[in-house]
Amino acid sequence: MNKNISRTLKWVSGGFEALLGIPFVGGTIVVSFLWTPLALALALHIATLVFSAKEGKARHGSVLGIVTSCIAWIPFVGMIMHIISAILLLVDAYRQKDTDNKVVDTQ
Repeated sequence: MNKNISRTLKWVSGGFEALLGIPFVGGTIVVSFLWTPLALALALHIATLVFSAKEGKARHGSVLGIVTSCIAWIPFVGMIMHIISAILLLVDAYRQKDTDNKVVDTQ
C-alpha cells in the first residue's frame, strides 16, 4: 500500500481549507455553490481520516476538519475554523514527509 495516500489527502484537504478560509472569497464560494463545498470538504476529511488511521499517522487535522465542515456555515466562525484546520493539515502533511523518509538501521 502506498504510504503517501494520507499525506497527499492532507495536502489537498489543507489547500481546500485554506481556500475556504480566505476572507470573502471562501464565503462567496460556499454560498454561491449552496454550501456544497462544505459537504465536499466533509467527505474529503473523512477519507483523509480513514487513510491516516489505516497508516497510523496523525489524525487531529482531519478530526478538526470534520468539525469545521459541520459548523462552517456560521459566518466568521467558519472562516477562523477553516484557517486553523488548513494550518493543522498542512503542517501534518509536511511533518509526515520527514517520518516517511526515515531509514531504519537494521544492524
